[in-house]
Amino acid sequence: MSTSTIDIAFIGGGNMATAIIGGLLRQGRDAQRILVIDPVAEQRQRLQDALGVQTAATADITLSQATTVVWAVKPQQFKDAASVYAALTHGALHYSVMAGLRTDDMARLLGTPRIVRAMPNTPALVGQGMTGLFARPEVSAEERAAVQAMVEPTGQHLWVDREADLDAVTALSGSGPAYVFYFIEAMMQAAQDMGLTAEQGRLLAQATFAGATALASQSPDSPAVLRERVTSKGGTTYAALTHLETAGVKAAFVAAMRAAQHRAGELGDEFGR
Repeated sequence: MSTSTIDIAFIGGGNMATAIIGGLLRQGRDAQRILVIDPVAEQRQRLQDALGVQTAATADITLSQATTVVWAVKPQQFKDAASVYAALTHGALHYSVMAGLRTDDMARLLGTPRIVRAMPNTPALVGQGMTGLFARPEVSAEERAAVQAMVEPTGQHLWVDREADLDAVTALSGSGPAYVFYFIEAMMQAAQDMGLTAEQGRLLAQATFAGATALASQSPDSPAVLRERVTSKGGTTYAALTHLETAGVKAAFVAAMRAAQHRAGELGDEFGR
């Protein structure tokens, strides 16, 4: 590991860590003051080549310089990682992007309650993400502001007052990109069934989602009003939406998100046992 002074350390160097680091660099942060600890040599090399950050397979005393530690490992890997790194990070603010892992369990294993838990999503990779944030009471206003500044280059953010609300955030925006991709897949299949190519269907579906989302974001009207404006009684859109309602698609979609919320809670329970 380099002996250069570091400000922020990442435990785990996967996609979400990469997205956050990319945002930090766009803010003008010095890449050499960012450390990523990851046991996979190929991952470390990719980060060095693409972002110019410091990397290491494991930590030494250099880690204790970090004022912020970002936990970006799989939840099931946290207990072992915390046992190795807790003694070197007790003075840092801890920022977790680990799904389902509650801050009470993190605080117990890290020996500090100064923790912000986040639920980001994959569009953060292109600066269009949505991140839900929860800060424990021990996190200062200045530290909350620093976290917010770190997240802003990756997209939008939403603070919640109750940690349990992150399960709902997980169900809506954390898992949400998969729902969009699922509908794009369905539209591509329908395009082919109707004689278009898969690529034509993909272009039509992606442009429609992007345009409708932009309109919903910029319009003062509710999604329901916007929907009604393109749904003439007896027309093509009416025929499609009537079929979706008859098939119970909206109810099934809401139930699917409740299932995701329930599973998010279960993951936290499983870790705490």
